[in-house]
Amino acid sequence: MEKENRVEFKVHGKYALFTDPLTKLGGEKCSYHIPTYEALKGVLSSVYWKPTIVWIIDKVRVMKRIRTQTRSAKPVKYGGKGNDLAIYTYLTDVEYQVQAHFKWNERRPDLIKDQNENKHFFVVKRMIKVGGRRDVFLGARECQGYVEPCKFGEGKSDYDDYGEIAFDLMFHGFDYPDELGKDELHARFWRPEMIDGKIDFIRPEECSIRKVVRAMKASPPETIGLEEDGLLEGFEEWEAQK
Repeated sequence: MEKENRVEFKVHGKYALFTDPLTKLGGEKCSYHIPTYEALKGVLSSVYWKPTIVWIIDKVRVMKRIRTQTRSAKPVKYGGKGNDLAIYTYLTDVEYQVQAHFKWNERRPDLIKDQNENKHFFVVKRMIKVGGRRDVFLGARECQGYVEPCKFGEGKSDYDDYGEIAFDLMFHGFDYPDELGKDELHARFWRPEMIDGKIDFIRPEECSIRKVVRAMKASPPETIGLEEDGLLEGFEEWEAQK
């Protein structure tokens, strides 16, 4: 049976840069060939997020041929003084179909009154239709992304009937303190497989390779409702029509 809180959408853009945490510090950057779990979670969080929910990325479908392009850049030197010359390798002309769902953030029992599945599902569907609440980026701020509704699995992919492609160890995502329940930031890693263009993500708790990045304390937002965003009115109208 289909999850009632499951969403599907398409995200596309001219460039993408999906990197591991080690390359975030500076220097040359080279994108993974496929999007990371964390990058897609970031896309969906830009579309809609509240501290009450945690987004779970179920799967992604690569729609266009994987192509790369190198571009020169002048990143700020590590330490903040002056600029370096560097070459970044981006993915170019990307398009992905994404399927995801949300669960309740069990680390926030203070938000139990906001655990209204219909409300959050209605709002995220509406936000996907309008392209998201905030700017969408495909791994890096210079890589603008665009979100549209879609039906996962529909349409032609350049990797239909392509077979299996196995990837080496890749960054999966971060475990943040407000979701982990510890005052630490963890990085997760895994070895994905793409079959006919589709990648099924394992759950964060199933990642066996982890590394403590640094100590970090959670600073959860205080707002829990939709009133501050002007979204509650639309939900009330929808509830009245049921």
